[in-house]
Amino acid sequence: MKGRKLVRIQEKGQVTLPVAVRQQLGLKKGDLVSVEATSGAVIITPQEVLATQALDRIGELLREKGLTLEELIAAGREERAALIAELYGIPKEKQGD
Repeated sequence: MKGRKLVRIQEKGQVTLPVAVRQQLGLKKGDLVSVEATSGAVIITPQEVLATQALDRIGELLREKGLTLEELIAAGREERAALIAELYGIPKEKQGD
């Protein structure tokens, strides 16, 4: 998609994205988008892209720390078991996984 497209803001603030824009971004009816105002501009980003970017960043941070997803999950299980033992008095050995 090249060039700017003009759209009109409707009575309730609604804007219809041109077909070419929706196609380029892979947007369809019901999809969620993030809307962010900057100085003099509005950025519309498909929500799935934001989630993917966040997951990619989490993966980068894990790799930087030398951790794997499996290690993170295991650590979470250990922490959960410790909390259950502390809060409810159920020893780790008696907790089912």
